[in-house]
Amino acid sequence: MGGIAIYLTFAGGFLFYTPHLSAFYPIMLGATILFATGLIDDLIQLKPYIKLVMQLIAASIVVYGGLRMPWTSHQSINDLLTIFWLVGITNAINLLDNMDGLAGGISLIACIFLAINFAASGQSVELLLPLIMIGAIAGFLVFNFNPASIFMGDCGALFLGFSLGGIALMSGEARTRNLAAVLLTPVLIFIIPILDTSIVTVTRKLSGRAVSQGGRDHTSHRLVALGMSERRAVILLYLVAIIAGIIAVYVRQMRIGVTVVTIAGFALAILFIGLLLGKVKVYDESEHPGGTLIDVIQGFTHRRRIFENLLDMGMIVLAYYVAYLIRWDGDIPPDQRKIFAATVPLMIGIELFAFLAGGVYRGIWRYAGIDELVTIAKSTVLGSGIAGMAILSLYRFNGPSRGVMILNGILIFLMVAASRVSFRFLGTLLVGRRKAHPDARPVLIYGAGDGGAMLIGELLNNPAHQYEPLGFIDDDRTKTGKLLRGYQIFHSRELPDLIEEHGVTEVLISSLKVGEERLEQFKSLGIEFRRMRIHIE
Repeated sequence: MGGIAIYLTFAGGFLFYTPHLSAFYPIMLGATILFATGLIDDLIQLKPYIKLVMQLIAASIVVYGGLRMPWTSHQSINDLLTIFWLVGITNAINLLDNMDGLAGGISLIACIFLAINFAASGQSVELLLPLIMIGAIAGFLVFNFNPASIFMGDCGALFLGFSLGGIALMSGEARTRNLAAVLLTPVLIFIIPILDTSIVTVTRKLSGRAVSQGGRDHTSHRLVALGMSERRAVILLYLVAIIAGIIAVYVRQMRIGVTVVTIAGFALAILFIGLLLGKVKVYDESEHPGGTLIDVIQGFTHRRRIFENLLDMGMIVLAYYVAYLIRWDGDIPPDQRKIFAATVPLMIGIELFAFLAGGVYRGIWRYAGIDELVTIAKSTVLGSGIAGMAILSLYRFNGPSRGVMILNGILIFLMVAASRVSFRFLGTLLVGRRKAHPDARPVLIYGAGDGGAMLIGELLNNPAHQYEPLGFIDDDRTKTGKLLRGYQIFHSRELPDLIEEHGVTEVLISSLKVGEERLEQFKSLGIEFRRMRIHIE
């Protein structure tokens, strides 16, 4: 079993290279307890509460040994946060072990950035711990990546999660410019396990399912449900983990203001990804009550749009603060900080009122387009203009920067517009071309115009049609070789070659302007044709 190999390799490396690192012994003891617990669970399947009790015991050993998160000035609160952190990361890695190469690869990436973090802090001895773990995981991952031939089991997942969570606690504050980076570095490094656990926990609770039960509702499964292959889904999660790790490294050298903006921006991106994945239907609604995460949110905020209001409020504050940072080259003077703090409530109130009056909250995110962007632009100009004049008048045009007010309006529009088109954009960015249904029939679409765009959109959004679009054919030579919705447009004279090359047996006609001559051509080539019709009764 792969988990046994990971444990023995790391334990041997630790005892050989760093036996003098006494601070790690409580972590190693707790990790060993959980390795044994996981091994027993792999053999006879323990009850969830038994594993939780063992995790709490292991975490308490670490806290008793003197390691804790420095998030507050109260030791007792830090002790509880540390226990929560260790148990949370342990279960997060365990839950993440749901697809070939996922838990191992994410753990490997986390180890790499933990090693970089230790090196940047000048902790040469502690640096050996993630390096040893990298060797242990890399040897396992060679055989665990899709298609996997070995698996880590609960013994490996529990050991990995607890060990990595404990190693993260050993990071020091040396050679960093702000405490916020030190506090948030572990969160950034473990962002994928945290995101996955959050989505699974929230969606299972909202749908009336036990959090501890298994299921194909993890981040990776949702990406596959969107149309990705398992291998591509895993690689995409690797990429997000790498981006988060790079941010964790660089924020250590940033000013506190830039750090806050960078992390807030990344948090918004993760939030939108989480919402996109949360709306994917992975449960059989006939078996359990409840719906997708986004369904619950939309139901809860049907009348007041609470979620959108809170999100917009956060983006208004962020945009206003970023405008100050840009205007003052990342170092806001004390007097300007006071102006920002005093005027941000006014900015929030006026902008939200402008959004309400301008109709921003009448749109549906999934279908946001040019019309919605124009509405947002008008409302932003109105709100930022009134707010800017009000703030300048309040200070008698002496103090607040006019440049800040202009930048603020631009940034608010960009952020709010990005949030509204995020579902469509992220859906295309994350998934691209959907993986075809196994029984899907290859088809070509005749007509690369508005009707063709509408038809292919329906085919891509509704797999129940069981068609796999290969591209478009059109009589217009000026369109030949171009792309529509990412699919190539061929000239209609190429149809015989396309039929022979791709085995096309059917053509979907999107245009009403198709002559009998073209229909006869389809018949002579031995292919069926169907027309797209829109019925209004």
